[in-house]
Amino acid sequence: MELHSFINEQFNGHIWRMEIDGLSDILFVEIRDNKEKKVCFGSVNLVSGKVNFKEFSTPERWLTGIETAYDGVLLLHNYQSATGPAHKGLVAIDAVTAKTLWANYNFALDHLSTDGPVVFDTRTQRSKLFLADIKTGTAIRVYESSDNKELENNIMFPNRIVPGLLPFSIPVRSEGNVAHYLNYNNFRIVSLHALQADKLVQLLYIMNGADLVFEDILNTDIQKIQPEAFIIYKNRLVYIKNKTELNVLSL
Repeated sequence: MELHSFINEQFNGHIWRMEIDGLSDILFVEIRDNKEKKVCFGSVNLVSGKVNFKEFSTPERWLTGIETAYDGVLLLHNYQSATGPAHKGLVAIDAVTAKTLWANYNFALDHLSTDGPVVFDTRTQRSKLFLADIKTGTAIRVYESSDNKELENNIMFPNRIVPGLLPFSIPVRSEGNVAHYLNYNNFRIVSLHALQADKLVQLLYIMNGADLVFEDILNTDIQKIQPEAFIIYKNRLVYIKNKTELNVLSL
């Protein structure tokens, strides 16, 4: 049995960030084009495989990015300045239609709770927090720290392992002393680095027992060892190829 891509989508720019909304099973990507100083956003349903949108942009072409996602809504932020990392302002985008639901340029996100976004007004003290309605942006109530519950994201990350300790053989010689490895649904998944034609590449292998059922080259001609290359979300293996291509497999 060989595995094949469930989702394979190419974007026009580097995928800078991914965010998964665990309530709607929608994955969002932030795509940046450094040369054109432009950022856009994409939305993909991890259950159906449907691409809701892939080149949505806001009037702010560059100084914006993904803040979080919750219950079918993508929250974007702006920056207080072009030279600093501080966020300011929230814009809520419908996860399917890309319609702007609301915007408040005085709000900033403190954190995401199980009940929705906890925000504060940047014109007042940060300690005054309130729970906001994700669909409308209106204040629901003052937020109390005793209300805080950890929001489960159902995301699994691989573990670091020395390549020589892998419980199966791979068809290449590993370069470096770190691989990333995970067992899931009887599949054994590993990403590691190797030399091909004297160039450093990052590879992905999936084994089912002793059988190799999937392999891919994730990055080519790279200059240094890359971090973990994949995640698992509800029976979906998600990875980025060559910084611009989203791939999802069903496990």
